[in-house]
Amino acid sequence: MAKNRKTHYSGIGGQAVLEGVMMKNGEKYAVAVRKPDGEIDVETQEYKGFCGDKKFTKIPFIRGIFSFIDSLVLGMKVTMHSASFYEEDGEPDEKSEQRTIGKKSDDIMMGITVALSVIIAVALFMVLPFLLSDLLGKVVRNASLIAIFEGLIRILIFVGYIVAISLMEDIKRLYRYHGAEHKCINCIERGRPLSIKNVMRSSRQHKRCGTSFLLFVVLVSVIVFFFIRVDNLALKIVIRLLLVPVIAGISYEIIRLAGRSDNVVVQIISRPGLWLQKLTTKEPDEDMIQVAIASVEAVFDWKTYLKEEFGYTDENLEASDEP
Repeated sequence: MAKNRKTHYSGIGGQAVLEGVMMKNGEKYAVAVRKPDGEIDVETQEYKGFCGDKKFTKIPFIRGIFSFIDSLVLGMKVTMHSASFYEEDGEPDEKSEQRTIGKKSDDIMMGITVALSVIIAVALFMVLPFLLSDLLGKVVRNASLIAIFEGLIRILIFVGYIVAISLMEDIKRLYRYHGAEHKCINCIERGRPLSIKNVMRSSRQHKRCGTSFLLFVVLVSVIVFFFIRVDNLALKIVIRLLLVPVIAGISYEIIRLAGRSDNVVVQIISRPGLWLQKLTTKEPDEDMIQVAIASVEAVFDWKTYLKEEFGYTDENLEASDEP
């Protein structure tokens, strides 16, 4: 077995859900949920994307827009699935055994929820900072200073939002599953067999995290909006709204590069996102790790991956808790 501890890209990603973890590998994804009776439910399906496998969805800087939409749609779908196991009194839904992820009757409501989430996010993180900074324009005539002030407000609102929700008890538990998700991926990509012991000692921060992506969106928007110099208030808002997909596309390319490279520049630009993940991930317990491992194993052959990328043999894999 090669003792190469350099990170190797695996292609798997995930998301924490209510009492569980979703893992995705290509078009296949699995949701593992710890049910109220203590058992782990694992459901596996395929998601081909909002526009399927069209060629235009693979174009650099364009693909990030579709990836963002797909992450919202799939994220809402798996969240609704995990919530279906828990009722008001903590009892399993009587029809939970008959449920499937993304039931047709829920599609319209899910679409409305995703659309509202996007509108609220754009209003809070894009439009509100601009409106607040525009008030400063009544006393400050320096356009560059106003643009910097807008950027600072946007960063403060974003970080403040992260800090505020991290104080909620339910969110703290969700963040522990978020940590379990990251630890599993880091364990594999650092060349360690997927065991509870190895996962527990892996990092809970990962460069491809959605938290890092959102931070890049905020930071890229600060840079892009700095160069917008028009006088009309309505036009300024319209331009900002039109540039949101552009900013998402640029941010996606940055996070994509970060997930595939370990060079010094990538390490530096990834650092702020990793710092922020100290808020959005918490240390999981072994039960949470078991759920995350179940989700990984439903969609990813980690043993073959370790053999191909790190030179493991069957004998090496038998001793999964390596020193």
